[in-house]
Amino acid sequence: MQRILSREEANLLRQLLGEARNVVVLCHKNPDGDAIGSTAAMTLLLRGMGKRVTAIMPNPAPDFLGWLPTADEILLGDRQHLKVDNALQRADLIVMLDFNTPSRMGELLEQKVMATDAPKMMIDHHLNPDAPCQLIISHPEMCSTCEIILRIMCDMGWHLHMTADEATAIYTGMMTDTGAFTYASNRPDIYEAISLLLTTGIDKDIIYRRVFFTHTEGRFRLLGYLLYEKMEVMPEIHTALITMTNEERLRFKTKNGATEGFVNLPLEMEGIKLSIFLREDSEQKGLIRVSTRSVDDFPCNEMCQDFFNGGGHKNASGGSLKMTIEEAIEVVREALRAYEERLKV
Repeated sequence: MQRILSREEANLLRQLLGEARNVVVLCHKNPDGDAIGSTAAMTLLLRGMGKRVTAIMPNPAPDFLGWLPTADEILLGDRQHLKVDNALQRADLIVMLDFNTPSRMGELLEQKVMATDAPKMMIDHHLNPDAPCQLIISHPEMCSTCEIILRIMCDMGWHLHMTADEATAIYTGMMTDTGAFTYASNRPDIYEAISLLLTTGIDKDIIYRRVFFTHTEGRFRLLGYLLYEKMEVMPEIHTALITMTNEERLRFKTKNGATEGFVNLPLEMEGIKLSIFLREDSEQKGLIRVSTRSVDDFPCNEMCQDFFNGGGHKNASGGSLKMTIEEAIEVVREALRAYEERLKV
């Protein structure tokens, strides 16, 4: 694999880590597999260097990621306020993972983090990083933040001592951010990276089952209901739309995060190139979460930037709307009209 760090970046990274003793590692709100995987991998890596590391996420991760190494130690910014405040006060380095702007941490945690005097580092694969950091390692061409962490480890020689727990966390982030390597994963060096991870003795098949084969009966029944009752298919523009309210989620006794991956399913239908999933936020009333997935050359990140206050990758993006679900559906229809000609192709 080719190096991704410049000489200047490598020297600054070495300097920041060399001067740090108490490190805080952070990921974005509503964390996914790449967020938790990169947080776990970085926590383990820095502890192996003798650092005291506290990991923080703004709110809970989905249950199916709770088995990851160190996941049960991560502090919750929306609940464990005193422990979070203490960790930030003593931090002499803050590492921000898998987000490109501090607002992705949520307003409360963003204010606390950015008010500290600790040096800050950002490692991310989203477009247009924007944060006051001493070091930003940004590679949007990478499939995941976890891949970037592995590539950094290789550049710095740290991969020679990589543990199976570190490799498990990295593989999980790479796998989940590519839909089990079904999109954003055509680069040959991704598979070089996987081969390297496998040398630590991890079992990628067990990791896959732990992520994708641990769902509840309620989740399956909710999925069936949404596909049968709530999915609208628009074959003329190769698009499918699914919507879900909190009342529907509660009816099937499912927790927040249970719908992870639902947005991908309509793309399995012949002719569908764009899938949109709208759901009411389970914690913030009046907020609609928007997830989009696409295939081929349709840029759902552009649609999310233009209409859903979001962004992301070309084939996997998201956003949010402060309105009712009915109003959000109308915004989706407006977006589809704007992109109609590109969707018809």
